[in-house]
Amino acid sequence: MAESGPLKVAVLQATSVVGDLGHNLATLEEYARQAAARGARLLVTPELFTSGYDPAAVAHDDGARHRERLAALARSVGVTLVASTVDHQGGERFISASLFDHRGHELTRYRKTHLFGEAENTFFTPGRRPPQVVPLYGVPVALGICFDVEFPEFTRAVALSGAELLCVPTAVPLRPPVDGRPAPFDTRLVPGMVVPTRALESQLFIAYANHSGPGFAGLSCLSDPYGRRVAAGETGEELVVAEVSGETLRAARRDTDYLALRD
Repeated sequence: MAESGPLKVAVLQATSVVGDLGHNLATLEEYARQAAARGARLLVTPELFTSGYDPAAVAHDDGARHRERLAALARSVGVTLVASTVDHQGGERFISASLFDHRGHELTRYRKTHLFGEAENTFFTPGRRPPQVVPLYGVPVALGICFDVEFPEFTRAVALSGAELLCVPTAVPLRPPVDGRPAPFDTRLVPGMVVPTRALESQLFIAYANHSGPGFAGLSCLSDPYGRRVAAGETGEELVVAEVSGETLRAARRDTDYLALRD
């Protein structure tokens, strides 16, 4: 991480409407302007936010138009943006995430490699390439999507590729009760326990942006290389803002040898 000072990152937790691009872009722009006003240079948004998260309903519509509008939004507001869209190529459909800089240039695009559940596996194809690591304001950044980060191998590979910040659009649901009892797997453990554990064991920052609203767990967060949730949301709409600090990253890597002693 270059000595350019901490990078202030905003993580958006908001509610999108399936199939309503105009509404979802307006919501995103409102929060992007709030993020910029609070000094954030990077905004991370939830999985498939501009289309709404509903694989069966949105997989048929390629997100090229969405990406054009997202690039224009980043340029208009002057903020760097991580956003997730549907991505078609050669008859295949992917869930992707893009990094747009403040001039609207798409610096990288990553296709989700770990699809979650029957719906995603029915309507989408897994990506076949690992995420690129790209420099952003002196910070090496990589992208993941939702279920990816629940695999320690994915996050470790990203860290070994040089990433110091992993940005993760996500759509973590709330599991309904089963026979009147809480679901055996409490999905709130993913943002509450799994994400900070990934940050700790692979010694990097993770910005994790979930949807709010009915059916979603919320709890978006930014976790640091010590495994701390340095900023975290609850269940409603909000911006979670925190700094990614090279000093913190170096200190964490001095304190423990997870990467050096991985074998």
